[in-house]
Amino acid sequence: MANWPFTQGVHDIGNGVYGYVQPDGTWGWSNAGLIASQGETLLVDTLMSRSLTRDMLDDFARVPGGDHIDRLVNTHANPDHFVGNGLVEGAEIIATRETASEMADFNPQQFASLPDNWEKMGDAGAFLYETMGRKFDWTDLDSVAMPTRTFEHRLTLNVGDKQVDLVDLGPAHTASDTILWLPEDRVVFTGDLLFNEGHPIMWEGPVENWIAACDHIIALDPQVVVPGHGPITDKSAVASLKVYFEYVREETRKRYEAGMGWKEAARDINMREYRGWTDPERIVANVFSLYRQWGVEMPPEDARDLFGEMGRYSRELAAHADGCGHDH
Repeated sequence: MANWPFTQGVHDIGNGVYGYVQPDGTWGWSNAGLIASQGETLLVDTLMSRSLTRDMLDDFARVPGGDHIDRLVNTHANPDHFVGNGLVEGAEIIATRETASEMADFNPQQFASLPDNWEKMGDAGAFLYETMGRKFDWTDLDSVAMPTRTFEHRLTLNVGDKQVDLVDLGPAHTASDTILWLPEDRVVFTGDLLFNEGHPIMWEGPVENWIAACDHIIALDPQVVVPGHGPITDKSAVASLKVYFEYVREETRKRYEAGMGWKEAARDINMREYRGWTDPERIVANVFSLYRQWGVEMPPEDARDLFGEMGRYSRELAAHADGCGHDH
């Protein structure tokens, strides 16, 4: 796989196109991008905090034309891709109608209060605090700037002399997942439709949509792929993610048809092939989503405790790292 160096900050893709990469790509450490042409700019996503976004904007200000942002596209409604929106003052903020609706439901105080409240929230609070509460700065976030322009399915923009195609390939990771395709540059920004060398997480599904999204991206024949998390890469990483979902779907279906519960199924699937990928606990959420997709009635408490279940899986994995039971 042709991964670029996995280093913090701006990566010059060429011809006014830039990626912004945040190792280690795990929970909350997302990527973004900038397109600059003929005095016009478009920013692809903001980051998990205002302070991280401020640093990114300062870095982009050092590249030609990057000292101002005219438009911002939010690829989807996870906070690590839009929390910093308010720093992009005066920019038109663009997202799909579904993404804007999901973003409107976000309450930053849920994260800001984690340092004081996580212990009262059981295993879910502990895992949330460990992955997203402790590592990010929520202190100056009272509200989030919402999209000022929405679209459905597809929108073509011009940034200077560059054509930028926005295509919604969701629901998959979330209710709506937008890619940005630059046909002349053969560069695609995938948002979280690609976690490169990290386990993806399927909050929404169905899985067939995500597999079809992989096919769509591969068929574009991009030369450079900027994932939502992980190093910049090429289309081979998208092909690997497609194989991951086909494998997880097949293995989960066997256990579903055998009458195994979803928590047991997640622990029973052999993930040896993916042991080098980050965030292995996400198999729990992916199996949960598949069971729900296949009509299993999930108690509300199971959905509320999904972070808790991932945390328990993660602890079990660490406890068995020396290899008793299944080799995950």
